[in-house]
Amino acid sequence: QVRVVESGGGLVQPGGSLRLSCAASGSIFSIVSINAMGWYRQAPGKERELVAAITNTGSTNYADSVKGRFTISRDNAKNTVYLHMNSLKPEDTAAYYCNVPIVGYDYWGQGTQVTVSS
Repeated sequence: QVRVVESGGGLVQPGGSLRLSCAASGSIFSIVSINAMGWYRQAPGKERELVAAITNTGSTNYADSVKGRFTISRDNAKNTVYLHMNSLKPEDTAAYYCNVPIVGYDYWGQGTQVTVSS
């Protein structure tokens, strides 16, 4: 079984910064490795959307709304992915979820809330 745990969310003022972390663990990693990890977010009344994704070789994709402000990175040895969020806007307020696809299955964390408000 795979365990996915996010952390780092909280309240921040507009223009502020946060770093989210996501750690994946489980006995399955003795036989498989994670090729890609991603961050999604969902605000009340809106659909879940991709924020950023990264492969094990370092290739990245970003939503247009966060390009230039957010940076995704990972520590392959620790099966951990980070989302560095700068110049935060109220529009970034949402629950952020970590996605870990393994052997055709999507594993999700419980989410961490990010609220950007003055």
